[in-house]
Amino acid sequence: MTKTRELIDEAISLPVEIRTKIIEELFRSLNPLQKNVDELWAQEAEKRVEEIQTGKVKKIPGDVVFHKLQDKFSS
Repeated sequence: MTKTRELIDEAISLPVEIRTKIIEELFRSLNPLQKNVDELWAQEAEKRVEEIQTGKVKKIPGDVVFHKLQDKFSS
């Protein structure tokens, strides 16, 4: 645990720009990019936008959705 504390203390003493870079890299290591998944989500988003623009699907306001969910799960 001492080495961990030393590492944290050393990191804290670094300039903000370097700390920010370290944080970004650590976060990225916890959540690695999944290019194929990201591409699939992008395709799905584009499909849904097109469905809305062409009138294929009907938009439901968020407050209506949340009220329905609240009614469904509050009883």
